[in-house]
Amino acid sequence: QVQLVESGGGSVQAGGSLKLSCAVSGNAGTNICLGWFRQTPGKEREGVAAICSDGNLNYGDSVKGRFTISRDNSKNSLVLQMNNLKPEDTAMYYCAAAHWSAGYVPLAPGLFVYWGQGTQVTVSS
Repeated sequence: QVQLVESGGGSVQAGGSLKLSCAVSGNAGTNICLGWFRQTPGKEREGVAAICSDGNLNYGDSVKGRFTISRDNSKNSLVLQMNNLKPEDTAMYYCAAAHWSAGYVPLAPGLFVYWGQGTQVTVSS
């Protein structure tokens, strides 16, 4: 079992920045990918960024060049630095974990087993 708790959401104006954190605890194992996902009402959950145990990264096309995912192993946390935020980035953001050993970094929500409760990000124009 893996427990995930997100923090750092809030409201910001377009062009601003926010940093999301996800505290990771439990038996994560050695082959694991951690990811950020987002969802707005009436839409499917979307993969934002993910990072796996081998250090490989993957980003959704809409956030490339603006968001950065990283792991802070000393704090057992996952971080998403979001810069140049746009109103369309407004969503509930979720942290998730997957036991994974394939040769690519997944971004499909259905491949992730453990989920946090989410943190709201609102970007105003």
